[in-house]
Amino acid sequence: MDTLKLPQLPLARSAVDRAAHLRLDSAELGAAWQQAKIIHFNGEGFLLAGGSLRFLRAVDISGNGEQVFLGEHNAERYFLWCSSQLLAQPDDYQTLRAAGHLLPDLELGLAVHAQAIANWHHRTPFCSECGSELRLTQSGATRTCVAQLHEHFPRTDPAIIVLTKDADDRILLGRQKVWPEHRYSTFAGFVEAGESFEQCVEREVAEEVGVKVAEVHYLGSQPWPFPRSLMVAFEAIISDPENARPDGEEIVEIRWFDRESMRQAVEEGTLLLPPAMSVARAMIDAWYGSDRQPLVTPETWRS
Repeated sequence: MDTLKLPQLPLARSAVDRAAHLRLDSAELGAAWQQAKIIHFNGEGFLLAGGSLRFLRAVDISGNGEQVFLGEHNAERYFLWCSSQLLAQPDDYQTLRAAGHLLPDLELGLAVHAQAIANWHHRTPFCSECGSELRLTQSGATRTCVAQLHEHFPRTDPAIIVLTKDADDRILLGRQKVWPEHRYSTFAGFVEAGESFEQCVEREVAEEVGVKVAEVHYLGSQPWPFPRSLMVAFEAIISDPENARPDGEEIVEIRWFDRESMRQAVEEGTLLLPPAMSVARAMIDAWYGSDRQPLVTPETWRS
């Protein structure tokens, strides 16, 4: 059985050079801010225009907020303005979940970076070592406490996501109780302390659907800033498909699919697939095959 080959994952697409060497050059970036293209994230969504990011200039911005340098591309510098204030009508803002799959590579890379770093800044106001207030440093790439100068870096939580298969190349999908009816997806979970990715795959599959993993193959990764995860994708071949059962807590239903039964379920409306920009959907589509009629279902998240 061949290991899946994934295309470039949706949220791993980026055309931006983060230009980390500029983060300590406050004079250069201070001047760059005046001419830069700036995106606004208000803590919930991004300011859009016509389905794309709306780029602002420094003269468009006033009030309290945080400037974060995101990088450069083709001689343009890009910044994030993170502020809860609205710079347009509420309907002009959309979440990354809702609009991410529509954005081109440049804008998507900016938005993913922006949301991840904004979430971290919002959740990290104080130093974990001494309790002092933290201020932005390195143009928003780090935070430093005002008392002891302890330096803090953005936190990323590693998680695995796994396409579970049997020896006949069927895939097993599960449904969480918080999802809409007929919504099924692959299995996932956070890596625990002292655990490898492969160990996490084996544990999560055993916990959620009660089967044993015989083989594990790495497929790819992409950021998942909801709020601060890195999704690491694997394919797992199980040895005992007859023992598959939902745990009854997180996973309430499971279904086996071959390609024909999946196509039929989608056409009948008894299967809703994960969102287009998710790793889960990329794995399912890669398994299903690009030589077949694409599987089209509504974009569904939680209930």
